[in-house]
Amino acid sequence: MSPDDLLTTQEVADLLRTTPSTLRHWRYTGTGPVGVRIGKRVLYRRHAVEAWVESLERHERHLRAV
Repeated sequence: MSPDDLLTTQEVADLLRTTPSTLRHWRYTGTGPVGVRIGKRVLYRRHAVEAWVESLERHERHLRAV
């Protein structure tokens, strides 16, 4: 694992073009990408964020097909 594999809340928010508070809300409600608390910080694995976005894309395609 390289340091680039772990993203901060701000980095994920920037990647998803949203705010850190929205990302924190998604984490609180369990609707966002999975993060892990390390000490006082929450970090996200890049592949977990990418998998979350892909799951949303699959869900959208499924809805359009129904």
